Amino acid sequence: MHRITKSINSLNLKPTNIWENEWFLLTSGDFKENKFNTMTVAWGSLGSMWSRPFAQVVVRPSRYTYKFMNSYNTFTLCHFPKSYKNVLTYLGSTSGKDVPNKIEIAGLTPVAVPHVDAPGFDEADIIIACKKIYWQDMDETHFLQEDIPDKYPQGNDFHRIYFGEICHCEAVL
Repeated sequence: MHRITKSINSLNLKPTNIWENEWFLLTSGDFKENKFNTMTVAWGSLGSMWSRPFAQVVVRPSRYTYKFMNSYNTFTLCHFPKSYKNVLTYLGSTSGKDVPNKIEIAGLTPVAVPHVDAPGFDEADIIIACKKIYWQDMDETHFLQEDIPDKYPQGNDFHRIYFGEICHCEAVL
C-alpha cells in the first residue's frame, strides 16, 4: 500500500468509530531484532496532552503484548481497510505467546517505521508511531460508573494505560 507522511491533524477520523468499530493493531517491540507482538485494540484515544499529540492505549496484564509494552519505549497503531476485519479479529483472539507466527498466519507484512523501533504493517492504510511518555495502572476504586467493573469479569485484570507521543504518521492518499 502506498502511504505518505501526514500530520496527525490532517487525518479526517471519526474518533469513536475508528476505535469501537474499525479497530487498530497495537504493536510493540523491535523490528530490527524481530522481537515484537501485536494485538487488536478497540479502546483508546487520540488527542493532545502536555501540548503534544498523543495516542492512549490500554493493555491488560494478562495479554502477551503487555510484556512488550513494558519492555520497549515505542509502539505503533495500524488501521486497515474494512477487508481486513477477519484478520484483526484473528489477531485479537490469538496470543503470540501460544502462536508465535500469528502475524505470518494472518498474512501481514511487518515494516520499519521512521522514528520508532516498533514495526507497522505494509497492508495498513494508517500507521501512527508513538514514543511512550506515561503509564498508569487502572484502579477499580476510581470507577465512577457502576457498570464499568462488568468489563472485567475476572475482577482483577485491570488495564495499564499508556500514553504515547505521536512522532510519525503515514496514511494512504
